[in-house]
Parts: sequence; structure tokens; C-alpha cells
Amino acid sequence: MLTYSDYIAKRFGHKMQKISIDAGFTCPNRDGTLSVGGCAFCNNKTFSPTYCSPQKSVTQQINEGINFFSIKHNDLGYLAYFQSYSSTYGNTADILRLYNEALAHPRISGLIIGTRPDCIANDLLAELSTLAQHTYICIEIGAESIYNETLTAVNRCHTWEQTQDAVNRVAAAGIDVGLHLIMGLPGETREMMMHEADVVSTLPVTIVKLHQLQIVKGSAFERMYAENPTHFSLFSVDEYVDFCVNFVQRLRPDIVVDRFTNQSPPDLVIAPRWNLKNYEFTHRVERKMKNIGIHNS
Repeated sequence: MLTYSDYIAKRFGHKMQKISIDAGFTCPNRDGTLSVGGCAFCNNKTFSPTYCSPQKSVTQQINEGINFFSIKHNDLGYLAYFQSYSSTYGNTADILRLYNEALAHPRISGLIIGTRPDCIANDLLAELSTLAQHTYICIEIGAESIYNETLTAVNRCHTWEQTQDAVNRVAAAGIDVGLHLIMGLPGETREMMMHEADVVSTLPVTIVKLHQLQIVKGSAFERMYAENPTHFSLFSVDEYVDFCVNFVQRLRPDIVVDRFTNQSPPDLVIAPRWNLKNYEFTHRVERKMKNIGIHNS
């Protein structure tokens, strides 16, 4: 298993840390273009650090993020992570101004850009392709599932075919492609989820990020779970460890695994409540792989 920390450290020659940025982007699934309700699983507060706020400039958020991480580590390099909502959605000139503000910071060595597959305009991609010739760029695409029936059920408002197209276009532009998948969405069996490793492995994907479905406050799933918890088949810790080990075995060996879990703030999590940090879960996966004789490269 090739981990993201090892991959990015090898690329830069030292450890790197992502600095999350909320630059005030929205999403066509929230602003009325496609929908107003957002995805059924989503509450953006579950993955935004406390220093992130669209009321602050990109530079201020970077400075506060560096101050946060440098308390324990003063030898890190940094990547600006445009994480919140769809960070390629909007006017191309305005988007590039935000990216360039981040890259102008003396401690920032590249960009990681989170977005939806239906929000990557060709003119923006062309600009990023040029930029990627001399600085690190990664576009993380929220696929969430390969199954269109699931995407419809969770109000995702895009298709798997759009994801495939976006992955191919980004890869052709010479940019690292990250793909995000949620394990445990309603209606998907364990084998359906496992099959996603096979399908993703056929695409020019650089990085995969998984996380277990969590029912979080402020999401549509909160109400659905309260009304009918049996509609959901949530993983226990041990079940998900076994699942992730098997998933990695089916994944193309050169694909980088960024993470397995999402660690939402405890006060927002309804279920499952594991009380594990991301690195603690990853250690369990690595230990299980070692115990059954799988080499962790």
C-alpha cells in the first residue's frame, strides 16, 4: 500500500502538510443550479478546521494554519488545500486569483483542489495544466460512488459517467487526480463497494480517499436515520478494518491511498461513534495487513 504521506514526501524530499482553506466557494447542489438541499450526507462543518473561514483572506488562513501545525512540527512544507465545497466552481478569473494568492505565499509549494466532477471547466483546466508544469497541482474529485442509483438517492446531482470524464480530462492535463469515495451509502452491499476498487483501478487515478459513512448533525441523513435507522448499514471498526484491507488488495498497486476514514468533530457525529483518530484507524489497517502477510510499501 502506497500512502499519501510517503508519496508526497518522496516528491518534495521532505514531509508536507495540507493547509485547509475555505475561500467562500459554493456548490451547484446548493445554490439552485442543480439543487438547494446539498448532498444528503453533507455538513461542511464536519471537515473544516477552526482556522478556516471565508471571512478571512486566503493568506490569513494559510498563516493561521502554519501557526497551528508548527507548534509541534517546524520542519514541514505546506500545500494549500482548497477543501470546502466545490473549489473550481465560479468565474475562472476569480478562481485563479485565489489560487495565485495561495501560491504567492512563501511557505506554499503547491495546490490541492477539492471539487465535483461536473464543475471543472475546460478553460480553468487549461490554466491549471500550464501551472502544473512548474508547481504541484492535485485535483480531488468527489465521486462518492460509482453507482448512479446511489448518486441519485443521496441527491448528488451528477453521474458516474461525468466522474469518468472529469478524471480522464484532469489526467490528460498532466495533473494528479484524487478520487473520493464514501463507503456505506444506503443501498450498496459490501460487494458493490468492494467492486469500486476494480472500477477505479481502470482509470488514470493517482490518489484514492475513502471514508466510512457517518451520520452527522445538520445533514439530510440525520432526519432519515432518526426515522429509520435500519435504512443504513454502518460499519463497526473491525468490519471496516477488514473491508479496507480487502479493498487495498483489489486496488491497482500504484494508486496512492490518502486515507480510509473521516474524523468529524465528536459533537456532530450521531453514528457510528468510533472515538478513533484517522491515524489510529490507519495503524489498525496496517497492523492487519502485516499480520496476514501483505507488504506495506
